[in-house]
Amino acid sequence: MALPVYRLRRWLAVIAVMFTAVVAGMYFYARLRQHSVLKGFPGKISYDIKQTASGFQFSKSEAGRTVFTIRAKNVKEFKLNGRAELHDVSIILYGRDTSRFDQIYGDDFTFDPKSGNVTALGEVQIDLEANPTGVTAPDQTTPKELKNPIHLKTSDLVFNRDSGDASTDARVDFRTPQATGWAVGVHYSAKIGTLTLVSQVHVTLSGQDAASLFATHGTITREPREIVLDHPFMKRETGTLQSEQATLFLGPENEVQRVVATGNVNAESKAPDADTMRARADEAELLLTGKQNLLRTSTLTGNVHIERLGSQPMQGDAERVILDFRGQVFRGQNELQKVHAAEGVHLAQHAVSSSSPAADASAPQDFDLTAPAIDFFIADGRRLDSAQTSGAAQITISPVQPESLARTRPQRTIITAGRFDAKFSPTPEGANRLTSMHGAPDAKIVSVAPGQPDRVSTSQTLDATFLPQGGIASIIQQGTVVYTDGQPPEKRTQAWADKALYTPADRILLLTGSPRVSDGSMITTANTIRINRVTDDAFADGNVKSTYSDLKEQPNGALLASSSPIHVTAATMTAHNSPAIALYEGNARLWQDANMVEAPSIQFDRDHRSLVAQGTTAQPVSTVLVQEKLVQPNKGQPEESKPKKAPDKDEQKANKRSDQKLDQASPVTITSARLTYADADRRAHYDGGVTARGSGFQATASEMDVYLMARSQSSNTQSLSGPGRLDRMVAQGNVVIQQPGRHADGQTLVYTASDDKFVLTGGPPSIFDAERGKITGVSLTFFRADDRVLVEGEASTPVVTQTRMAR
Repeated sequence: MALPVYRLRRWLAVIAVMFTAVVAGMYFYARLRQHSVLKGFPGKISYDIKQTASGFQFSKSEAGRTVFTIRAKNVKEFKLNGRAELHDVSIILYGRDTSRFDQIYGDDFTFDPKSGNVTALGEVQIDLEANPTGVTAPDQTTPKELKNPIHLKTSDLVFNRDSGDASTDARVDFRTPQATGWAVGVHYSAKIGTLTLVSQVHVTLSGQDAASLFATHGTITREPREIVLDHPFMKRETGTLQSEQATLFLGPENEVQRVVATGNVNAESKAPDADTMRARADEAELLLTGKQNLLRTSTLTGNVHIERLGSQPMQGDAERVILDFRGQVFRGQNELQKVHAAEGVHLAQHAVSSSSPAADASAPQDFDLTAPAIDFFIADGRRLDSAQTSGAAQITISPVQPESLARTRPQRTIITAGRFDAKFSPTPEGANRLTSMHGAPDAKIVSVAPGQPDRVSTSQTLDATFLPQGGIASIIQQGTVVYTDGQPPEKRTQAWADKALYTPADRILLLTGSPRVSDGSMITTANTIRINRVTDDAFADGNVKSTYSDLKEQPNGALLASSSPIHVTAATMTAHNSPAIALYEGNARLWQDANMVEAPSIQFDRDHRSLVAQGTTAQPVSTVLVQEKLVQPNKGQPEESKPKKAPDKDEQKANKRSDQKLDQASPVTITSARLTYADADRRAHYDGGVTARGSGFQATASEMDVYLMARSQSSNTQSLSGPGRLDRMVAQGNVVIQQPGRHADGQTLVYTASDDKFVLTGGPPSIFDAERGKITGVSLTFFRADDRVLVEGEASTPVVTQTRMAR
């Protein structure tokens, strides 16, 4: 932030020397001129006139050294009115310590003894020159070298011998090696030692720091040594500086030591190929040092406001701003080194408004920084290099609102840390932009959205990078990263990780380094986890494992009814907070106790304990259920279902193996292209080609509904944490049942687990037995336990039995 304030050093020094010299010059000139004129009247004063070849000369000495010398070609007195004239006058003032060699010269002067006025007729020339070697040189020795004298020119100068005052209403011109200038009207008051520049003060600075200084009024006092300018205005090629009043405090050698500008201090800087900078304050104070009046510090106080215009507008406010300069003595110039802003510092950068409300990864945002104090460090005297905050600092960023939404409250991201360290880089256009920022310790990011709880992530440190067009591109948090969405405990989303990357444009938080997220009663771990800080949607990738705990028992449920945790593993996961739905993809597996579902993707609804599993031809959905334990077949069977003869040895062995299976709970594995299950209905719907495999049978169909027994209705030995129990299965479309030695087909199958009974209809159904042949009827009922088969027919569709005859 290169303000033009430090450029004041040259013109301040020039003005101080110039106006001080004017005071001394006019005073000594007028006083000595009075003595000269009075000397022209014998008997009126004690001076003796010395006749010279070119006219008259007289001098005044003190302590053996000449104070001044006056030369004139002639002196003429008018007897009628007592007035006198001096012509072609030259005055040299050496000073009481002989450290000056100031010359005053003009053509004509008059003296009026009645009024006591000494008046210059026409122009008066004044050359002001310091003579440091005058003390050691012989009396009245001309300096060996005249170094850059200050030259002044005026006319009609009037000096009063009684009051000591001098004044002119004419224009006063001055010239130095660094500047030229003029003012209209000058008045010197001897009693209070004040020189007043009445109006139209103009100063033109030359050289590398070419500038013009204007003031409406000026006052120079001897005690205290001050120069006061009213409404000063400095104009340079690269900017302007103005205030209501400026006071220049002078040192013993009339050097400018301090400058105080008060009342609506304004500065504007416009360097080539750079953005325009503006600054204002109630008061500005400049401290200078050294013989070259190098600016050391500049302090702006009271409602300080600084703004940068252009492609990246920026504004800053503070109660006090201190600019520290580093003097380059060998160059005779200053370089701005540091800017310290304190007391309620606020820095804002407003990006260009977007015409569309949709944000993308490169969309700019508005940026606000507040802190008790900020130090800005300057490189090369003009380029902002870095900045550092002190105290609890806060950054607020918000997306740029289109004009159609200008009145709505945007979402905001608030960033805090114990301290921020910022880095700036030059742009191709020649300006500077904020590129990165480091915050530590106790870093925090808070996402604020209207009508929603604050979402907070904390860490030990954070590092932010900024977009070229303004706003934050990304933020990296490291060290014990913790995130929470502020919801009630039962709905709260929390996350933990070693590192987090946050992008404000899409408000996504990417967690790495052993990330873990908790969403209500769900805890998920993965290689990486992404969280949308607005919607709380979570995206996990790589070795995903979720555990749903704190579940209540559901006595009327089945597959997912117990209070045991539900576990899910997959390659990726997408979880939505409202409703609480998670989609697991890539070799997904969901299980609770002994119940398991495997599929390429599983969508799980935590609140309803329901799921939708999607498979493929190569990798179908797979579930494992348990068939309820059965009892021995009833001996009091109908006559037509009893065997007509005693079983042979093979049948006895088969029955024995069947009886052993019936005494144990047998698993049933079902695969399909898609599975939909809701625990409240206890119904699993399979479609897209279904295969059910159990002990001693396999059934295929186009789709199948599997109904499970309520946990409370299972056998007395079944607990709520046990495996899901089959109640019945209903298969539709191209049903095929295979058992050892026989198979059956039809269109509809109803299987009841309690009696291990299959009822096949539609098609019409048929069953093929290696021993009995093929049987077709309206309905086929067979019992897996004892190989019984019931065939029903109608008059229009009689039972048909086809038996192969052995040859």
